[in-house]
Amino acid sequence: MNLRRPATQCLLLLALAATGSAVAAELNVFAAASLSDALQVLAATYQKATGDTVHLNLAASSTLARQIKAGAPADLFFSADEAKMDDLARAGLIVPATRRSLLGNTLVIVVATDSALALKSAADLTGPLVRRVAIAEPATVPAGIYARDYLQKRGWWTAVLAKAVSTENVRGALAAVESGNADAGIVYKTDALISRTVRVAYEIPAADGPRISYPVALVKDARNPAGAARFLTLLTSAEGRAVFASYGFVPQP
Repeated sequence: MNLRRPATQCLLLLALAATGSAVAAELNVFAAASLSDALQVLAATYQKATGDTVHLNLAASSTLARQIKAGAPADLFFSADEAKMDDLARAGLIVPATRRSLLGNTLVIVVATDSALALKSAADLTGPLVRRVAIAEPATVPAGIYARDYLQKRGWWTAVLAKAVSTENVRGALAAVESGNADAGIVYKTDALISRTVRVAYEIPAADGPRISYPVALVKDARNPAGAARFLTLLTSAEGRAVFASYGFVPQP
């Protein structure tokens, strides 16, 4: 996506370049899979401005948190829920002062673009017309946890669980619907927007659904803390927020 850069955004890039090290460094960013597309754009912007190389490790937030706790070389962690960040905070593995709750999102139910399914609410997932429902792993993966909690509160979880196709992360749930391995899937709105082969059959109103929050923070034992701080500056800037908004995320104050 091409975004016009006002003067203030250009000044930010110049500032990033000016604070870059004389020798190009490597930056390891561990981020939720649902952030993939937006972060690839921002990583390219950062690399061009600083000369650093950004390595994006994109997976379920639960997987990334386990990797960081096991000593994986991460500089920045961008989670799809507060719980995974809280877990690392309790373990003393992030820099608390750098933590920001940066983005919001909503849940949607998707079906293949050529599907005849018409859903009036999430309750329709319990009906006979829906045989398989793709959901990110509901015990540990944020997208799955959000979906499970929403369905449990409305008394639909047991029926949906009986036909659930559990996936490694939210992009896996999207792929299951795209490939025809599931009749419907519960994913983030941002995931639905990047696919050409699914359509949104029902959007769970933000007021009814779970509060979805994406926190980001520097990892305490970062090998490149200066680079991580610069990248975080870009993520929280007006330009960064504009990129996230262009992919359907809701930047938080």
